[in-house]
Amino acid sequence: MEVDSWDQWLEAALDKLTSMNLVRSVRPILLETSSDPSDQTKGKIFVDEDEHETFDELRSWDRSSVEICIDESTLHNWLHDVPSLGDEIMRPDRKAGGRKLLLFSGNDYLGLSCHPTVRKAAAMVAQEHGMGPRGSALICGYTNYHRRLESALAELKKKEDCLLCPTGFAANMALIVTLGSVSSLISTRVTHHKYDKIAIFSDALNHASIIDGIRLAERRQEAKVFIYKHCDMAHLDVQLSRCPMEKKVVITDSVFSMDGDFAPIVELAELRKKHKFLLVIDDAHATLVFGKNGGGLAEEYGCEDDVDVCIGTLSKAAGCQGGFIACSKKWKQLIQSRGRSFIFSTALPVPIAAAAHASLIVSKKEQWRRRTIWDRVHDFRAFTGIAITSYIIAIVVGSEASALRASRHLLRSGFHVTAIRPPTVPSNLCRLRITLTAAHTTEDIKKLAAALSCCIKLDVNGSAFDVIDSKL
Repeated sequence: MEVDSWDQWLEAALDKLTSMNLVRSVRPILLETSSDPSDQTKGKIFVDEDEHETFDELRSWDRSSVEICIDESTLHNWLHDVPSLGDEIMRPDRKAGGRKLLLFSGNDYLGLSCHPTVRKAAAMVAQEHGMGPRGSALICGYTNYHRRLESALAELKKKEDCLLCPTGFAANMALIVTLGSVSSLISTRVTHHKYDKIAIFSDALNHASIIDGIRLAERRQEAKVFIYKHCDMAHLDVQLSRCPMEKKVVITDSVFSMDGDFAPIVELAELRKKHKFLLVIDDAHATLVFGKNGGGLAEEYGCEDDVDVCIGTLSKAAGCQGGFIACSKKWKQLIQSRGRSFIFSTALPVPIAAAAHASLIVSKKEQWRRRTIWDRVHDFRAFTGIAITSYIIAIVVGSEASALRASRHLLRSGFHVTAIRPPTVPSNLCRLRITLTAAHTTEDIKKLAAALSCCIKLDVNGSAFDVIDSKL
């Protein structure tokens, strides 16, 4: 197989769509500033990057992302395992106030959701344009704000272009369905032959959005799926070597959301050279946290050129909402023509696009936030003795009952740490999932470590080998 085979297949698929008049295009809508003569911003479309206010250390507003309050009735329901639909928080007879907690369950890794510059960007654009034109990106929902955000993300990921999606879940679904469609578009057979299909190799612990995407592609008889053992490159190498199908894709999370470990990106890059597959990574939990510029795991390990397509989200370290696919212009054109979860979804509201762009600027300028989150990882290691390597910490407790007891103890101690149970993880691998952020302090970590030591005994790998008090 030639090195450029995927380029040839992509070109052929686009040619087929063009011949069928099915290549879809966005129709950007230009949103300009107020025409009020007194408005000093007249004639400007965007706030200049240098005008975004940034800071050189943690400030009081950063704590808003980790200091939260829950209603007393919610607390009661949580402690007694009472199912909730959230109605209790709206009851007219509920007591004022609530229980203050430190949040160790969120994904706002850099604490940017509360940053004044991000808030201001959303507020200014909402005042000027409301939510913006509402519709899918292919109809009327795509604006100059969306395009600017796509360009910034493409630059961050060192890719030719980028496609915004409503969520990270939708981004994975759009890409994988599009991958599957390549086989049907360029096949010369009347019926599908197994060798025409796309061979998708997926890590055993990939995110649900990847799993659902490949299941759909498989059900449409456009792909055959191979699951390789978690981060096991020897197993993947064997599978790739034995697969007779030409069109191979390897897809993996970069940082695994329930375990906190990393994909072996350097080894994946070497296998890509050997087997000539298309490498796709879901960089949701690494974007803005890894790499000098926040470019993610591939930047951290110098493998950006080896990643063909990078999926990401704006709902984690960016502190906003939305998903994206960083790729070549040709892949973007094919995805926006075949990715159903992109085509048939309303585009992001304009204030969200503006806020996300501001978040990218802040994360680039306030590099101390990336350093701080790794300082908190060091603090956790020091206070607990657990050899963690990530800001996502999985403390495997075992049974569901034990995980719930530990979670309840932490709740009573003032910490929001959720027990992760089936179907997210197997029944015997229930866990506490703890996330550290740049908005946490050393003192926060010290208090959390003390609370953990009162409810579970841990080994150096973070596995709980005893729940201390069965009455917790």
